Amino acid sequence: MSLRRVFSTAGWSLLTFGFVSVLNTYRFVTVRHSLSLPGLKRPLRVAHLSDLHYGLFVGLGTIRRWVDATLHAKPDLIVITGDFLDSGFNVRSHPRLMAELGRLRAPLGVYAVWGNHDWTSLNTNRTRIRFAELLRVHGVRLINNAGLQVRDDLYLAGVDDWWFGMQDLDKALEGHEDGAVMLLAHNPDYLPHVPERVGLTLSGHTHGGQVRLPLLGPLKKRMTLSTIMQGWVRGTEIITSPAEGTPSVTPDGEALGFVSRGLGVTGVPVRLNCPAELVLLDLSPPGERTQE
Repeated sequence: MSLRRVFSTAGWSLLTFGFVSVLNTYRFVTVRHSLSLPGLKRPLRVAHLSDLHYGLFVGLGTIRRWVDATLHAKPDLIVITGDFLDSGFNVRSHPRLMAELGRLRAPLGVYAVWGNHDWTSLNTNRTRIRFAELLRVHGVRLINNAGLQVRDDLYLAGVDDWWFGMQDLDKALEGHEDGAVMLLAHNPDYLPHVPERVGLTLSGHTHGGQVRLPLLGPLKKRMTLSTIMQGWVRGTEIITSPAEGTPSVTPDGEALGFVSRGLGVTGVPVRLNCPAELVLLDLSPPGERTQE
C-alpha cells in the first residue's frame, strides 16, 4: 500500500505539473521597458512581437489575443522578429493567419524578418515569395536585408535568419539618411556582427528557455544551440554583446540588443517559469524621459 501510494502521488504530481505547464503556454504578459536611443528626436513606442509559431500548438484564437493586446497598447511602430510559423505547418492555413495579422496597424507601419522556422516551413523560394506577398497585402512588410526611413529620426533595418538565410547588413543600412538605427535580427547570435551605427537590435529565437527547471535552468537553451545566448537566454532585459572585430556603440566595445522571450512555443506545448511576452519599448532621445 505504501508503494502504491507513492506511485499514486507521483502520478498526480506529474498530471498537475503537465496541466499547469500547458495552461502557462497560452498565458502571456505585456512587458514594458524604457530606453534612450541615440539619434531619436522625440519619443517612440515600439511593440515587439516574436516567435508566434502559428501551427499545431498555437491557433487563431491565441494569435487574436496577441493582436488585440498589441492594438490596445497603441504603438507608433510594430515589429515582428520572425518565426511566424511552426515547422511543417500546412501552407493552406496561412490565409487564416493573415486575416489576424492584417489587423495590426500602427502609424509608422508593421515590419518583420524571417526566423529559422519560417525557412523550414516555407522550404522553397516559391512558398517564401508567396508568404511574403500575403504579408505585404495584409500590411506586414518583410525587410530581410532591407531597410527604410520610417520617420525623420528613425531608420529601421532587418537581416535574414542566421541559420538558413544570408545576411547583408550593408544592403539593409544603405538607405539610412539620418537619426537612430534599429535592427531586426531573429537570432541574437548575429549581435557580434552589429556595427556602431546601429543603436538597438531586437531579437527573439530563444523563447527565454521556454521551460526553466530549478537547478537545471532553461531547456530551450540547448534546443536553440545559441552560442551567444548562454548567459542571456532569459530575455526581457536590455542586454549587451561584444561586437567582435567591429566598431562599437560604447567604449567597452559592445552592441546593444534586446532579446524577447517570444509569444509562442515549439517542440512541446509547455512553458514553465518563463511566460510568453508582448514587449513594449518606450524609446526616447538621450536625456529625455520616455512617454507615459
